[in-house]
Amino acid sequence: MTKHPTGDLVAVTGAGGFIGSHLVEALVNQGHRVRALVHYNGAGSHGWLDTLSPELLAEVEVVAGDIRDRGMVQRLVDDVAVVYHLAALGGIPYSYLAPQSYVDTNVTGTLNVLESARTAGTGRVVVTSTSEVYGTATTVPMTEEHRLRGQSPYAASKIGADKLAESYHLSFALPVVTLRPFNTYGPRQSTRAVIPTIVSQLAKTTGAVQLGALTTTRDLVYVADTVAAFIAVGTAAEAAVVGRVFQAATGRETAIAELVRKIAAMFGREPEVVVTEGRLRPAESEVERLVGDSSLLRARTGWQPATTIDDGLKATVEWFLDPANLARYRTDRAV
Repeated sequence: MTKHPTGDLVAVTGAGGFIGSHLVEALVNQGHRVRALVHYNGAGSHGWLDTLSPELLAEVEVVAGDIRDRGMVQRLVDDVAVVYHLAALGGIPYSYLAPQSYVDTNVTGTLNVLESARTAGTGRVVVTSTSEVYGTATTVPMTEEHRLRGQSPYAASKIGADKLAESYHLSFALPVVTLRPFNTYGPRQSTRAVIPTIVSQLAKTTGAVQLGALTTTRDLVYVADTVAAFIAVGTAAEAAVVGRVFQAATGRETAIAELVRKIAAMFGREPEVVVTEGRLRPAESEVERLVGDSSLLRARTGWQPATTIDDGLKATVEWFLDPANLARYRTDRAV
């Protein structure tokens, strides 16, 4: 018998990561009990969950494991109302070097979540997609109907995961929702992403900022708004969201060169930028333009982004400038 979301016990995969840790924090603050899957490692680290308050973590059941282990995933989801599936291997540059690992984690890992949820009769599965599945925009703003194009092994693996989620809904009536956030940024993000790359280099060096392509544009969504979108699709009425793909986007695009200027101004600096070969994608793999239309998500759930790009960048820079946070990052290698 299919269960229904209750707002009680929920599971979050990828809970130790950037967005996952913010989602765990928000869910607990809204009264949910959370079972949080973090990737097992010998150091015993729970990722960004280790930075949350002891009082908040007391409401979280942390499970160390691996999304590729089907039995472990089954135990994770057996008695939860909603699964928020964020676990994935990210980082586009590494996907050129180790594409098999992206398939194993992003495709097979998602299969494990879907099959475990089907076995358990889970009330809802929220699968995390990415705007990278579209490749360079052919029409703007991009809607959920935009064609999919795997311009990197990472993007291809996420397309595979999206299609598996679609197939489990159509084949088995599994109550799946796919959320496709555009470029999320904010505190705790890896320097694989462009905003932390710019901020950390400006904070740690007086020299030139080393970046890749400067003319590409992105639709930038502050992490609190992305988290709100996850909770919106995880708690909305079933008829409104199940079986659908939703985009979380602002509808505004920002060029990387403009980002550098905005962030450098917060440091009182005129930016000097050097385009570095190690940060460039292969020519045919570069996604030149991304800007999304979140009309469907807004209409079905009432979600809307609440953070302007200037406010979001200010909060991000302030977080990175805390010495304890900045010390976690290094800027001496391309990522």
